[in-house]
Amino acid sequence: MKPSAILFDLFDTLVLLDRARLPEVLINGKARRTTAGHLHRAFQPFAPTVSLEDFVNGLFWSWQEAERIRGEAHREVTAPERFGMMFGHLGLGEGKLPREALEILLATHMRELSKAVVFPEHHRELLRGLKERHRLAVVSNFDYAPTARHVLEREGVADLFETIVVSDEVGWRKPKPVIFERALGHLAIGPGEALFVGDRADIDVAGAQAVGMASAWINREAAALPEGMTPPEFEIRDLGELEAILRD
Repeated sequence: MKPSAILFDLFDTLVLLDRARLPEVLINGKARRTTAGHLHRAFQPFAPTVSLEDFVNGLFWSWQEAERIRGEAHREVTAPERFGMMFGHLGLGEGKLPREALEILLATHMRELSKAVVFPEHHRELLRGLKERHRLAVVSNFDYAPTARHVLEREGVADLFETIVVSDEVGWRKPKPVIFERALGHLAIGPGEALFVGDRADIDVAGAQAVGMASAWINREAAALPEGMTPPEFEIRDLGELEAILRD
Protein backbone atom coordinates (compact mmCIF):
# COMPACT_ATOMS: atom_id res chain seq x y z
CA MET A 1 0.00 0.00 0.00
CA LYS A 2 1.35 3.40 -0.93
CA PRO A 3 1.57 5.74 2.07
CA SER A 4 -0.95 8.54 2.25
CA ALA A 5 1.50 10.64 4.28
CA ILE A 6 5.27 11.11 4.28
CA LEU A 7 6.95 12.37 7.45
CA PHE A 8 10.45 13.82 7.24
CA ASP A 9 13.29 14.42 9.63
CA LEU A 10 14.60 17.98 9.17
CA PHE A 11 18.35 18.40 9.76
CA ASP A 12 20.60 16.28 7.53
CA THR A 13 17.48 15.08 5.73
CA LEU A 14 15.50 18.00 4.28
CA VAL A 15 18.17 20.60 5.07
CA LEU A 16 21.93 20.31 5.57
CA LEU A 17 24.19 22.12 8.04
CA ASP A 18 27.30 23.45 6.28
CA ARG A 19 29.69 24.06 9.15
CA ALA A 20 32.04 25.98 6.85
CA ARG A 21 29.36 28.69 6.79
CA LEU A 22 29.43 29.14 10.56
CA PRO A 23 31.31 32.24 11.71
CA GLU A 24 34.93 31.73 12.70
CA VAL A 25 36.20 32.80 16.10
CA LEU A 26 39.68 32.61 17.64
CA ILE A 27 39.59 30.92 21.05
CA ASN A 28 42.83 30.37 22.97
CA GLY A 29 44.75 30.81 19.73
CA LYS A 30 42.68 28.22 17.88
CA ALA A 31 40.18 29.05 15.12
CA ARG A 32 36.76 27.42 15.54
CA ARG A 33 33.57 27.48 13.50
CA THR A 34 30.82 28.36 15.97
CA THR A 35 28.21 30.98 16.79
CA ALA A 36 29.98 31.54 20.13
CA GLY A 37 31.78 34.74 19.10
CA HIS A 38 28.56 36.43 18.03
CA LEU A 39 26.82 35.16 21.16
CA HIS A 40 29.54 36.57 23.39
CA ARG A 41 29.35 40.00 21.74
CA ALA A 42 25.58 40.02 22.18
CA PHE A 43 25.98 38.95 25.82
CA GLN A 44 28.69 41.46 26.81
CA PRO A 45 26.34 44.34 27.73
CA PHE A 46 24.73 42.08 30.35
CA ALA A 47 27.97 40.64 31.78
CA PRO A 48 30.93 42.79 30.70
CA THR A 49 33.37 40.98 32.99
CA VAL A 50 32.82 37.56 31.36
CA SER A 51 35.69 36.94 28.93
CA LEU A 52 35.27 35.22 25.58
CA GLU A 53 37.16 32.18 26.91
CA ASP A 54 34.98 31.87 30.02
CA PHE A 55 31.82 32.38 27.96
CA VAL A 56 32.85 29.72 25.43
CA ASN A 57 33.77 27.28 28.20
CA GLY A 58 30.37 27.79 29.80
CA LEU A 59 28.58 27.52 26.47
CA PHE A 60 30.32 24.29 25.46
CA TRP A 61 29.80 22.85 28.94
CA SER A 62 26.04 23.49 28.60
CA TRP A 63 25.98 21.79 25.19
CA GLN A 64 27.78 18.73 26.58
CA GLU A 65 25.50 18.59 29.61
CA ALA A 66 22.43 18.87 27.38
CA GLU A 67 23.70 16.02 25.22
CA ARG A 68 24.27 13.90 28.33
CA ILE A 69 20.70 14.44 29.49
CA ARG A 70 19.31 13.74 26.01
CA GLY A 71 21.35 10.57 25.74
CA GLU A 72 20.16 9.21 29.07
CA ALA A 73 16.42 9.39 28.48
CA HIS A 74 15.80 11.19 25.16
CA ARG A 75 14.38 14.14 27.06
CA GLU A 76 14.76 17.37 25.14
CA VAL A 77 16.80 20.14 26.69
CA THR A 78 15.48 23.28 25.04
CA ALA A 79 17.71 26.16 23.97
CA PRO A 80 16.32 28.45 26.72
CA GLU A 81 16.99 25.73 29.30
CA ARG A 82 20.49 25.18 27.95
CA PHE A 83 21.36 28.88 28.09
CA GLY A 84 19.95 28.94 31.62
CA MET A 85 22.36 26.13 32.52
CA MET A 86 25.18 28.21 31.08
CA PHE A 87 24.15 31.24 33.14
CA GLY A 88 24.31 29.13 36.29
CA HIS A 89 27.71 27.74 35.30
CA LEU A 90 28.98 31.32 34.91
CA GLY A 91 27.58 32.30 38.32
CA LEU A 92 24.84 34.41 36.73
CA GLY A 93 21.79 32.31 37.57
CA GLU A 94 18.94 32.96 40.01
CA GLY A 95 17.58 36.06 38.35
CA LYS A 96 20.90 37.92 38.05
CA LEU A 97 20.24 38.62 34.34
CA PRO A 98 17.23 40.30 32.73
CA ARG A 99 14.94 38.26 30.47
CA GLU A 100 16.27 40.32 27.58
CA ALA A 101 19.67 38.62 27.83
CA LEU A 102 18.15 35.23 27.06
CA GLU A 103 16.00 36.62 24.25
CA ILE A 104 18.99 38.27 22.57
CA LEU A 105 21.09 35.10 22.80
CA LEU A 106 18.28 33.02 21.28
CA ALA A 107 17.77 35.49 18.43
CA THR A 108 21.50 35.74 17.74
CA HIS A 109 22.00 31.99 17.73
CA MET A 110 19.01 31.48 15.42
CA ARG A 111 20.27 34.13 12.99
CA GLU A 112 23.83 32.84 12.77
CA LEU A 113 22.96 29.13 12.75
CA SER A 114 20.32 29.65 10.05
CA LYS A 115 22.95 31.15 7.75
CA ALA A 116 24.78 27.82 7.78
CA VAL A 117 21.69 25.77 6.89
CA VAL A 118 21.50 24.81 3.21
CA PHE A 119 18.37 23.66 1.40
CA PRO A 120 19.30 21.69 -1.75
CA GLU A 121 17.32 22.89 -4.76
CA HIS A 122 16.31 19.39 -5.83
CA HIS A 123 14.68 18.90 -2.42
CA ARG A 124 12.34 21.81 -3.20
CA GLU A 125 11.17 20.25 -6.46
CA LEU A 126 10.82 16.83 -4.85
CA LEU A 127 8.60 18.17 -2.07
CA ARG A 128 6.38 20.09 -4.45
CA GLY A 129 5.91 16.98 -6.55
CA LEU A 130 5.18 14.78 -3.54
CA LYS A 131 2.66 17.28 -2.20
CA GLU A 132 0.45 16.60 -5.20
CA ARG A 133 0.00 12.95 -4.15
CA HIS A 134 0.82 12.74 -0.43
CA ARG A 135 0.28 14.60 2.82
CA LEU A 136 3.58 15.88 4.20
CA ALA A 137 4.86 16.52 7.73
CA VAL A 138 8.13 17.21 9.59
CA VAL A 139 9.25 15.52 12.82
CA SER A 140 12.50 17.03 14.09
CA ASN A 141 14.84 16.66 17.04
CA PHE A 142 15.79 20.27 17.67
CA ASP A 143 16.01 22.46 20.75
CA TYR A 144 14.44 25.65 19.35
CA ALA A 145 11.40 25.33 17.09
CA PRO A 146 11.49 28.95 15.84
CA THR A 147 14.79 28.21 14.06
CA ALA A 148 13.41 25.09 12.40
CA ARG A 149 10.31 26.91 11.20
CA HIS A 150 12.32 29.95 10.12
CA VAL A 151 14.49 27.85 7.81
CA LEU A 152 11.47 26.21 6.16
CA GLU A 153 9.69 29.55 5.80
CA ARG A 154 12.81 31.20 4.38
CA GLU A 155 12.99 28.52 1.70
CA GLY A 156 9.31 28.89 0.85
CA VAL A 157 8.32 25.31 1.71
CA ALA A 158 6.79 25.58 5.20
CA ASP A 159 3.28 25.65 3.76
CA LEU A 160 3.82 22.27 2.09
CA PHE A 161 3.69 20.55 5.50
CA GLU A 162 0.43 19.97 7.32
CA THR A 163 2.25 19.80 10.63
CA ILE A 164 5.77 20.54 11.87
CA VAL A 165 6.52 18.77 15.14
CA VAL A 166 9.73 19.80 16.93
CA SER A 167 11.06 18.08 20.02
CA ASP A 168 11.40 21.24 22.12
CA GLU A 169 7.62 21.65 21.94
CA VAL A 170 6.97 18.00 22.81
CA GLY A 171 9.58 17.62 25.56
CA TRP A 172 10.92 14.35 24.15
CA ARG A 173 13.18 13.44 21.25
CA LYS A 174 13.14 10.70 18.66
CA PRO A 175 13.25 7.71 18.99
CA LYS A 176 10.64 8.23 21.75
CA PRO A 177 7.24 7.16 20.33
CA VAL A 178 5.45 10.26 21.60
CA ILE A 179 6.98 12.62 19.04
CA PHE A 180 5.97 10.37 16.12
CA GLU A 181 2.54 9.85 17.65
CA ARG A 182 2.07 13.61 18.01
CA ALA A 183 2.56 14.07 14.25
CA LEU A 184 0.32 11.12 13.37
CA GLY A 185 -2.33 12.54 15.69
CA HIS A 186 -2.19 15.92 13.97
CA LEU A 187 -2.69 14.15 10.64
CA ALA A 188 -5.41 11.91 12.12
CA ILE A 189 -3.90 8.78 10.55
CA GLY A 190 -2.47 5.50 11.77
CA PRO A 191 1.21 4.53 11.51
CA GLY A 192 0.44 2.02 8.76
CA GLU A 193 -0.60 4.90 6.48
CA ALA A 194 2.71 6.76 6.73
CA LEU A 195 6.36 6.54 5.67
CA PHE A 196 9.10 8.16 7.75
CA VAL A 197 12.24 9.46 6.04
CA GLY A 198 15.40 10.25 8.00
CA ASP A 199 19.19 9.98 8.06
CA ARG A 200 19.69 8.26 11.45
CA ALA A 201 19.09 4.52 11.67
CA ASP A 202 19.21 4.52 15.48
CA ILE A 203 16.81 7.45 15.85
CA ASP A 204 14.67 7.83 12.74
CA VAL A 205 14.39 4.23 11.55
CA ALA A 206 14.24 2.63 15.00
CA GLY A 207 11.78 5.26 16.24
CA ALA A 208 9.46 4.80 13.26
CA GLN A 209 9.62 1.02 13.62
CA ALA A 210 8.67 1.27 17.30
CA VAL A 211 5.34 2.89 16.41
CA GLY A 212 4.67 0.61 13.44
CA MET A 213 5.63 3.03 10.67
CA ALA A 214 7.53 2.12 7.51
CA SER A 215 10.81 3.96 7.01
CA ALA A 216 13.30 5.09 4.39
CA TRP A 217 16.87 5.51 5.61
CA ILE A 218 19.05 8.11 3.90
CA ASN A 219 22.40 6.35 4.24
CA ARG A 220 24.74 8.73 2.39
CA GLU A 221 27.95 7.03 3.48
CA ALA A 222 26.73 3.46 2.93
CA ALA A 223 27.23 2.75 6.64
CA ALA A 224 26.40 -0.62 8.16
CA LEU A 225 23.08 -0.95 9.90
CA PRO A 226 23.59 -0.93 13.71
CA GLU A 227 23.85 -4.46 15.08
CA GLY A 228 20.55 -6.01 16.02
CA MET A 229 18.41 -3.51 14.12
CA THR A 230 15.66 -4.55 11.74
CA PRO A 231 16.44 -3.16 8.28
CA PRO A 232 14.20 -0.33 7.06
CA GLU A 233 11.81 -0.90 4.16
CA PHE A 234 13.96 1.35 1.97
CA GLU A 235 17.55 2.54 1.93
CA ILE A 236 18.70 5.44 -0.27
CA ARG A 237 21.80 7.56 -0.70
CA ASP A 238 20.03 10.84 -1.53
CA LEU A 239 16.58 12.24 -0.82
CA GLY A 240 16.02 12.57 -4.56
CA GLU A 241 15.74 8.77 -4.80
CA LEU A 242 12.49 8.89 -2.81
CA GLU A 243 10.44 9.75 -5.89
CA ALA A 244 11.34 6.47 -7.61
CA ILE A 245 10.57 4.45 -4.47
CA LEU A 246 7.10 5.91 -4.17
CA ARG A 247 6.42 5.63 -7.88
CA ASP A 248 7.36 1.93 -7.94
